[in-house]
Amino acid sequence: MPKLCKAGIQLREQIDDDYPNRDRRSDGWIADSRHLAKGNSDHIPDSRGIVRALDIDANLNAHPEEAHALAEKIRRCAKKDKRIKYVIYDGRIASSILRWKWRKYKGSNPHKSHIHISFNPSGDQDRSWINLEGVQ
Repeated sequence: MPKLCKAGIQLREQIDDDYPNRDRRSDGWIADSRHLAKGNSDHIPDSRGIVRALDIDANLNAHPEEAHALAEKIRRCAKKDKRIKYVIYDGRIASSILRWKWRKYKGSNPHKSHIHISFNPSGDQDRSWINLEGVQ
């Protein structure tokens, strides 16, 4: 049975607490047929059934600018929180490759309807608080 990594569960719960009335239509974590066709998505469960990807709908309380702010908080937090592998939103990706600077995302889905967060294996069992507010 597939299960979301614990860091993903923690982040989703924190976002749900911060945006209790948000739209969840583009939320997801388990691979659909598009992910399965690609074969290399973090939405596909690993051999232990762990999924290391989370999508959060960009419609946060009907204020589109809030999704940009949330993606930015996650990006800045990831500089220190090694559980986060990369963040994609609105045609941009940030990862440790360029020291967490945003760059153009060249994948087939520009992720305009949702924020995509991928996690490293270190997040599989680590459900500690993700410090989105205290980032510099």
